[in-house]
Amino acid sequence: MLQKVTVTYLDYDGGEADSEGAADRPYDLREAASPCPELNRFLYVSVGYPWCWHMRLSWSYRQWLDYLEDPGVTTWIGYDGGNPVGYFELRRDAEGAVEIAYFGLLPHYVGRGLGKLLLADAIAKASAFGDGRIWLHTCSLDHPAALPNYLARGFRVRKTEVVEEALPDSPLEPWPGAQAR
Repeated sequence: MLQKVTVTYLDYDGGEADSEGAADRPYDLREAASPCPELNRFLYVSVGYPWCWHMRLSWSYRQWLDYLEDPGVTTWIGYDGGNPVGYFELRRDAEGAVEIAYFGLLPHYVGRGLGKLLLADAIAKASAFGDGRIWLHTCSLDHPAALPNYLARGFRVRKTEVVEEALPDSPLEPWPGAQAR
């Protein structure tokens, strides 16, 4: 089905996103040690299904692996004990700017105040990974707190556009009934 979606592009201006107090985080942040399509697809589906992340669902194992083997791509995961809390994926371009390509929490951890902490970590890691230019985009399908969180951490709107997006006809779910939880 076609749906109008508002896409907002944001640039980081060096505001509120320090990583102070990282030792007090209620999760451990770890970089994925090697390209692992199964892990990234699990995170993509588990974090993204409530927000209709569907673009990579058709990717083959080879497409995932090729993407993740790029030295300009890195994945960071927050863990609560052995459970993933959320993740972010960074993608550095040839000029050194870093996109926070994917960012989010697993549904079980949404609403606990962890998004602002994980975003501060994403900004700190993106700053170290590139030349200091950091950007991301969000859309009207994302969690309602996403855009306010980005703005509160020091991002500023560069551009907004309305696009027609071909969305799946039925809700995305990692298993039947997940949307009803």
